[in-house]
Amino acid sequence: MDALGDPVRRRLVELLADGGRSAGDLADAVGAEFGISQPATSRHLRVLREAGVVESRPQGPVRLYSVRPEPLADVERWARDVRRYWEPRLDALATEVARGTRARRLASGDAPGTNGQGRNP
Repeated sequence: MDALGDPVRRRLVELLADGGRSAGDLADAVGAEFGISQPATSRHLRVLREAGVVESRPQGPVRLYSVRPEPLADVERWARDVRRYWEPRLDALATEVARGTRARRLASGDAPGTNGQGRNP
């Protein structure tokens, strides 16, 4: 989770979602988006690799990076647990907001089917 806390690293993972890419390709992409250098991109890739989020393998003169699915599954489980806790509370809040909006509308005479004066046309 710490490794994914940085927007550049999240973007690198997004770029790798469609499959492996070379370090140079990744550096070009995030360099253009975030204005960072190739060495800075390499440092971000190292953090992701050390956290186990991505893996790299040499292919000739380049290194190819790809996403490891296991750590992302851990993040997904965590997010699902958090969502399970918050969704009922957020749904209840949305219901209360809707009730308050409806009550204000009724009190002001702007109920559906009225002409804004609290009576039917």
